[in-house]
Amino acid sequence: MDYSKTLNLPQTDFPMRGNLPQREPEILKRWQEIDLYNKVQEKNQGKPKYILHDGPPYANGHIHLGHTLNKVLKDMIVKYRTMSGYDSPYIPGWDTHGLPIEQQAIKQLGINRHQIDPVEFRKKCKDYALEFVNIQREEFQRLGVRGDWERPYLTLLPQYEATQIRVFGEMAKKGYIYKGMKPVYWCASCETALAEAEVEYADKTSPSIYVKFPVKDGKGLLPADAAVVIWTTTPWTLPANVAISLHPEFDYVLALVKGQKVLVAKELLEAFKKAVETEEAEILATYKGEQLEGVVCHHPFVERDSLVILGDHVTLEAGTGAVHTAPGHGEEDFLVGKKYNLPVLAPVDNKGKFTAEGGKFAGQFILDANKTIVEELKEREALLGHSHIKHQYPHCWRCKQPIFFRATEQWFASVEGFRQEALKAIRSVKWVPEWGENRIYNMVEGRGDWCISRQRTWGVPIPIFYCNDCGKEIINEETIAHIQGLFKEHGSDIWFAKEANELVPPGLTCPHCGKGKDFRKETDIMDVWFDSGSSHLAVLEQPELWPELQWPADLYLEGSDQHRGWFNSSLSTSVAVTGKPPYKAVLTHGFLVDEKGRKMSKSLGNVVDPLKVINQMGADILRLWVSSADYRSDLSVSPNIIKQMTESYRKIRNTARFLLGNLYDFDPSKDKVAYEKLPELDRVALMELHKLIKRVLKAYENYEFHVVYHAIHNFCVVDLSAFYLDIIKDRLYTAPPASLERRAAQTVIYEALDALVRLLTPVLAFTTEEIYSHMPVVGERLASVQLLDMPEVNESYIDLDLEKKWDKIQEIRKEVLRSLEMARQSKVIGNSLEAKVELFVDGEVAALLQPMSEELTTLFIVSQVSLQPLKEAPAEATKAEELPLAVLVAPATGGKCERCWMYHEAVGQDAEHTTLCPRCAGVVKEHHNV
Repeated sequence: MDYSKTLNLPQTDFPMRGNLPQREPEILKRWQEIDLYNKVQEKNQGKPKYILHDGPPYANGHIHLGHTLNKVLKDMIVKYRTMSGYDSPYIPGWDTHGLPIEQQAIKQLGINRHQIDPVEFRKKCKDYALEFVNIQREEFQRLGVRGDWERPYLTLLPQYEATQIRVFGEMAKKGYIYKGMKPVYWCASCETALAEAEVEYADKTSPSIYVKFPVKDGKGLLPADAAVVIWTTTPWTLPANVAISLHPEFDYVLALVKGQKVLVAKELLEAFKKAVETEEAEILATYKGEQLEGVVCHHPFVERDSLVILGDHVTLEAGTGAVHTAPGHGEEDFLVGKKYNLPVLAPVDNKGKFTAEGGKFAGQFILDANKTIVEELKEREALLGHSHIKHQYPHCWRCKQPIFFRATEQWFASVEGFRQEALKAIRSVKWVPEWGENRIYNMVEGRGDWCISRQRTWGVPIPIFYCNDCGKEIINEETIAHIQGLFKEHGSDIWFAKEANELVPPGLTCPHCGKGKDFRKETDIMDVWFDSGSSHLAVLEQPELWPELQWPADLYLEGSDQHRGWFNSSLSTSVAVTGKPPYKAVLTHGFLVDEKGRKMSKSLGNVVDPLKVINQMGADILRLWVSSADYRSDLSVSPNIIKQMTESYRKIRNTARFLLGNLYDFDPSKDKVAYEKLPELDRVALMELHKLIKRVLKAYENYEFHVVYHAIHNFCVVDLSAFYLDIIKDRLYTAPPASLERRAAQTVIYEALDALVRLLTPVLAFTTEEIYSHMPVVGERLASVQLLDMPEVNESYIDLDLEKKWDKIQEIRKEVLRSLEMARQSKVIGNSLEAKVELFVDGEVAALLQPMSEELTTLFIVSQVSLQPLKEAPAEATKAEELPLAVLVAPATGGKCERCWMYHEAVGQDAEHTTLCPRCAGVVKEHHNV
């Protein structure tokens, strides 16, 4: 007889294989059809707000793995919040202005920006940006990220630009905006000033030269035939030299080296001797730096004096202790030059080439000029030492080319004007991880004024007019309000399409000279960080477009580089305008590295393409990887790590499949067994489940997603698969379908599946949707799993006495399983059901096991168990090290039941069912009588 038909074998349409690349797009399409985002918003209407404000990525290329990490982290938070009693709208955004988009538009479209009409060029930049907004929008959605994709914010929206103008105007009104001549980072390749946040450091090989500045007037201290020696790695800055800086407290020596009298710092004399390849140096005199203030030297190749001045910025780390000073090409040089009222020379144009002011070097690119300047020094016998060094040097973050300091007229935001308020604001914000607080605090405390002007076209113009009569700039409440209105109606293109006199408020007269009525407009645009840094007001306080948002944001979440970028610019504009920070909490994640800790780069070939992973394995694999990694430090990723994620995913999926398969005949509204009636093992399983719920909810609250992943994975693999489910298979498959023992197991399985699907929804967005569509539910099935709430912890299920008891039982079970494995390896048994286990026990173990002796076969998944005193244990029994317990495994006696596969002495005694044990024979008879 075929007894398999009497077994309650698992039944489910939920496939074993995920086939995520095929199935996920179908689920995504359904979400779009049912308008899932708005369904979630309707469900949570009126609940407390939780606003995660999206930091806008650049719309200039396909998404990469950094985007994936960032967007999935945000999505997990928003999904958790919407399932935890919050109204948490998510408005995604894009940074659509600035150099990155200009560069790509020029490159892709083959444009010469100097030969195209600005309005036409801006249109091409806009079209390019919007194209990639659409591309990235689809790619983010494919990751399963839920948001209001139909109403994103773009920094090029007229309402956004108008608010940005208001922010600029408010800062100007408070006196924080000024124009000044200062050295700023300049990129010759991009032809624009850069802010500190747009600079990165990389290795560069530079000349290392020691140069003589002959003494012209030694002030009675230095002889006329002496020279002050400077050291520099930027020979091209020498044409702008106007001074030499000494430290007032350092000791300097006049030394005879190679027949020449030279002045260097005493502590650097030995290093100097090596640099000029000599072992001899006779010290002729010693001075304090402050004694030499006012000494005048000759410039080595320009008809100009070079004044000896004092500065605390001079160090003894390298060189000669005498620092070549060119106020037009260095921040510290500029500051010390200001103190001495020195001229600011910067004979270099926008493209990094010397102007006519550069004399014989005019027309040369500065880095090419290094060689010709060194030759000039040699010819004039001013070069004492020449070599090359490899060092960290500032590069443009976009074009990756070396940059330089260049004094130009720029617009600045005076950080000093609101620095103390900003520092106070930082202390009021929650920083995750905590070290983020000190990082941004130190940056704000030490940062200089913010250069906010850029010499480009694609961006929001600096809204300033100049009077053609007196030349003074005009920016006041009237002009700002007028421009704000124009931008709100027409967008910032109008600034480039019309002349200044068409843009000024009607009837404007210059407030400075009182007569000017003819104006010109500023041609610079604002730093793109000013664009994105205004988003908190341009988006969160834009009720016409996004009435569901509120200011300030509950959370900003970006990579740790944004401490000097978006977090910093947002804080600056917010504190300057409102006096408060724009966010209550800031979370930062690390960067991506490969398994060897190397940064991702195409040249190394270690880049993991998220779109390729999605097409091959599915987005949920990437989402699981994001949840698994501790984002607070750099995150390792590689094809091998992603492959490991597929294995973890498979274990979670198979656990869900097993649970689903055993609920095919279970109606939770009718078949659930009350907690009080559950067998103890089932209560233990519920206790472990609710401990998991408690831990996972806490981890979500604390943004510890790796804890979510590890806790759930461990629960599925250890607590369920390797323990509870393994033990209850016998009940599930062989007990009468509607029996209490089977329904009790199904009750726990249902509770576990229901909790797991909710806990996993923020992580495995697609898979949980699929699971939910197959599982039984109480009441109406909602349109999506994302409309469910997070499970609640039932503290009454967490029984400490029960936990203590079953911790001990687990210890005993491990000893038995170890002995079973040894017997299997020794060929004493095959399957564990072929075993008879003799337990020799004493003390606490005996007291624990004797009342539950009839349950032990199920607990150990064997056919027979006997309990005997420990003193009767034979020598061949395996003794436990830390328990009064010995285990002996032998082949089970009796016959094998054809239905449950357990061995029993009474198999064959039933005349009707000769191959069944008494238990199975009874169940089969009941089955046929039904």
